[in-house]
Amino acid sequence: MVRVFSIIVAAALCALVSPASAQDREVPYWASIRADEVNMRVGPAGTYRIAWVYKRRDLPVKVLRIKEGWRLIEDPDGEQGWMVARFLKRERTAIVTGEELVEMRAEPDAAARLLWKVEPGAVGLLGDCEAGWCSFDVGGNRGFAPADRLWGASEAP
Repeated sequence: MVRVFSIIVAAALCALVSPASAQDREVPYWASIRADEVNMRVGPAGTYRIAWVYKRRDLPVKVLRIKEGWRLIEDPDGEQGWMVARFLKRERTAIVTGEELVEMRAEPDAAARLLWKVEPGAVGLLGDCEAGWCSFDVGGNRGFAPADRLWGASEAP
C-alpha cells in the first residue's frame, strides 16, 4: 500500500514539475513539425492572426523563444512566428537547399560511391554530422550529404 502511494505521489510530482522544466530548455534548438497541418501565428496565443499554414510534416524549424505552451520558430525560408509546442517534436530533420541536386554518397567523402541524387526541398531524417558531411535518410534511402546543403544540420542554430 505504501509503495502504491509512493508511486502516485511521484507521478503527481512529475506532472507538476515537467511543464515547468520544459520551459527551461535552452534556446535556440532544432525541432521539426509533428503534424500534417499546423498554423504559425503572429503572436503566442490562438487569438493572434494566422501568418502561415504549414502542410509539411517533418519540416525542420529553429526554436528561438519559449513562452508557456508556444514556441517562436523560424522556418527554412527565414519566416518567423509562433507555433503551439505540441505540434513540434525534437526529432532532427533537414531540408535540401540550393538550386542543384545534392549527391548522396555511400560514405562521408566526395569521392565515395554515388548512391543517388536528391532534389532541393526534399526533407529527411538527419543523423550525425562530422567533417562537413551528414548522415541523411530520405524516405528510407540512406546516405551522406554535404552539411552545407542541409538546412537544419548546423550544431548551434
